[in-house]
Amino acid sequence: MDFKNFIAGAWVEPSTGAYFENRNPADGNDLIGRFPSSGPEDVSRAAASAQRGFALWSRTPAPVRGQVLQRAGDLLVRRKEELARAMTREMGKVLLETRGDVQEGIDTAYYAHTEGRRLFGRTVPSELRSKWAMSYRRPIGVAGIITPFNFPLAVPTWKLFPALLCGNAVIWKPSEDVPHTAHLLVELLLEAGLPPEVFQLVHGLGAEAGKALVEHRDVTVISFTGSTDTGAEIGATCGKLHKRLSLEMGGKNATIVMDDADLDLALEGVLWGAFGTTGQRCTATSRLILHEKIHDRFLKTLVDRAERLHLGPGLEEKTEVGPLIHEEARRKVESYVEIGKQEGASVLTGGRRPGSKGLDCGWFYEPTVLAGVRPGMRVEQEEIFGPVLSVIRVGSLAEAIRVNNDVKYGLSSALYTRDVNAAFTAMTELDTGISYINAPTIGAEAHLPFGGVKQTGNGHREGGWEVYDFYSETKVVYVDFSGKLQRAQIDTER
Repeated sequence: MDFKNFIAGAWVEPSTGAYFENRNPADGNDLIGRFPSSGPEDVSRAAASAQRGFALWSRTPAPVRGQVLQRAGDLLVRRKEELARAMTREMGKVLLETRGDVQEGIDTAYYAHTEGRRLFGRTVPSELRSKWAMSYRRPIGVAGIITPFNFPLAVPTWKLFPALLCGNAVIWKPSEDVPHTAHLLVELLLEAGLPPEVFQLVHGLGAEAGKALVEHRDVTVISFTGSTDTGAEIGATCGKLHKRLSLEMGGKNATIVMDDADLDLALEGVLWGAFGTTGQRCTATSRLILHEKIHDRFLKTLVDRAERLHLGPGLEEKTEVGPLIHEEARRKVESYVEIGKQEGASVLTGGRRPGSKGLDCGWFYEPTVLAGVRPGMRVEQEEIFGPVLSVIRVGSLAEAIRVNNDVKYGLSSALYTRDVNAAFTAMTELDTGISYINAPTIGAEAHLPFGGVKQTGNGHREGGWEVYDFYSETKVVYVDFSGKLQRAQIDTER
């Protein structure tokens, strides 16, 4: 089946006439459909339509905009299982996780609905008599949204719903690896009552459609989640064009397990953090920092449990770890395992493609534990984005914090301990945007800000209350009812 873009209120073919295939990563023989490989002309048409949509939507009262998103949340509730199964077929992660992906969209929709009555400004005293001073939030314009494959519905809703609630029009370029979920979400938003020209869906490759979206002069806001290298290129372009920009990029997250920790709890958290979504999360536990007193014992148990994780298609309920997104991703993981071995690390489990004939049509790779990893190794420093866990031995909390911080990323971190002093020390000194105590590095909640420091992001946050500031502008208004000219700072009575 050939799918289409949604531009100017209609489902339309790409101007290029070109399409790309979307296949199930668990079974390469399963063709989901062909999707538009769009170009600059499609983006230009979308931008023209979005400007018309913005003129309408920006004048719609914010509480009314919120009601549309509430209805979208209701539809997500009713279609949760249908959407979850479509996502698992498209990107591979297990149904337990794609159901959670939809739930995150539901939570975000309902939170956005309430924010329609909470776009607060401030009223403050003027320094002059008979004068009123205030600020309020107003929409910016057309927002260009570029999203990744690993959370096909949750991450887009983090961006799309706040942008829409604030009164902006949207052009969405989803990852070319998960276009079908995007198609389904747009259908749902239209059913919820979103005016058609407010929302444009442009499929395509990042180097073509994504680049054109970032560079278009009528797209005034860009929000991107993806690699740090691509984010740097987008940042340079947006800087030259004076666009507002939110970047959410890579991570090299560590879980620290101290010698006084609840080791059973820590084990469950590490397994979930490292191998959930097959390690394809920006918040995945990619490094495990173990105190030397429990290192050997914990590592032995970890390896035993990792070897028993069930690898298979995500649509099978018994599956615990699904495939990687595509062949290139698997080759990247394989190359890093080889790099780790060359650097002196030992593969304690995994490190290979599964031998099962039932998995030979998909992009599967066994959960892998690398021991003997030292700070500074590439497998300890660089984002792998796969089911590979690098284990580092330390002698103290202070050393663990130094190891955690000595990477270019700063998204998420976790510490397992029973010591309240250690917990508060870590909360203060771990150089990440998110820290967990006695919980894994993953598990963001929709009503709290999400994002990182250093090369993980550029300071803005997704989720929570902060994202609504990103998608709106502050306007200050002065009302002078004195009936005479009053000059601030000059005529102020002291």
